[in-house]
Amino acid sequence: MKVNPQVEAATARYIDSLGTDALQKAHDYTVGGHWLLLWGLLVSAIVTWLIVRSGLLDRIDRKFAERRANLRAFVVSAIFFLVSGLLTIPWTIYSSWYRERGYGRTSQPLGDFLLQGGISLVISTLLGAIFLMGVYWLIRRTGKRWWLWSGGLTAVALAVILLLAPVLIEPLFNRYEAVPAGPVRDAVVEMAGRAGIPANKIYMYNGSRQSNNFTANAGGVGSTARVAISDVAFKNATLDEVRAVTGHEIGHYVLKHSWQGLVFFSIAAVVLFWLADLLFPRFARVFGSSASIGDPRGVAVLMFMVGLFALLVSPLFNAFSRTRESQADLYSLQTENRPDALATALVKTAEYRYPRPSELEEILFYDHPSVERRVRTAMEWKATHPPTP
Repeated sequence: MKVNPQVEAATARYIDSLGTDALQKAHDYTVGGHWLLLWGLLVSAIVTWLIVRSGLLDRIDRKFAERRANLRAFVVSAIFFLVSGLLTIPWTIYSSWYRERGYGRTSQPLGDFLLQGGISLVISTLLGAIFLMGVYWLIRRTGKRWWLWSGGLTAVALAVILLLAPVLIEPLFNRYEAVPAGPVRDAVVEMAGRAGIPANKIYMYNGSRQSNNFTANAGGVGSTARVAISDVAFKNATLDEVRAVTGHEIGHYVLKHSWQGLVFFSIAAVVLFWLADLLFPRFARVFGSSASIGDPRGVAVLMFMVGLFALLVSPLFNAFSRTRESQADLYSLQTENRPDALATALVKTAEYRYPRPSELEEILFYDHPSVERRVRTAMEWKATHPPTP
């Protein structure tokens, strides 16, 4: 591949503009985050062992008659999620709050963090227990090929969450409102109109409550699909940068990436549950459980296995995500043609995502293309497309 010296020089200038100290800090934060994945797996293994050895789920399981199988599955699963969430509070505080404050990535008070964590635990407990009730129902009804049907169950679950999250769940954590009147709103509404998106589908939310990261997202499906931009981006971005970032998020919306993700992860669920079905007895023995995969009292082992397998295949998940992020970048460049604004906006995300990873590190750990790669793409676009005035 032919290298364009001007493109490389422009890319280097943007990345180097962070300064040596900021680049080193981003490197340490990012690499430390990679190690957290392994430490988190160890914490999960310890919690699984403690729950299995305590016999808590076995005792609860025995309280239900066979004819109340669905209720038993729901209650046992809910108790598991609740207890495991409580046992991991120290780890959660360290990994998601203390470390984030240490690197300047959040200003959220500990009390507010714990309050939101409690709300999240209640929601995840209810949704997780309902989903696992469906899994155990499949195991009882469809026998040895239950995992083939798990993809359909996962698709339904993801569709419901994608549909309801923007209206029922996310407002519990953040305030979503229309972009304030002014040049930014005028620009965002105009962009949305060109893409066929109603103006009331573009929101600003107080993301600074949890994080100082420069970020935005596209979520929901059907009538609840929307584009949301953190107030951090509005406070720290120029109008051109807001347009470039909004163009990226509109790209996710227009290209229907939420639906693509639903299909992809539903297929992945079939594979993960097949592996769980195949290897469950071995893992159960390791943790000292006598449960079979169809016993709700074995849910701790099952969830550890799913988490382990998801971590092992995360490079595949990351590759899928990087492809969609690249497509959204390209959509922004094609529709807005603001490569320099996109580059400067991306550099702001490099503060919490090291911009110059090795190729192997990017493949293994990055769910977005590296900032350096994305800036280079923007500069390559600029070299062949005159910028928008």
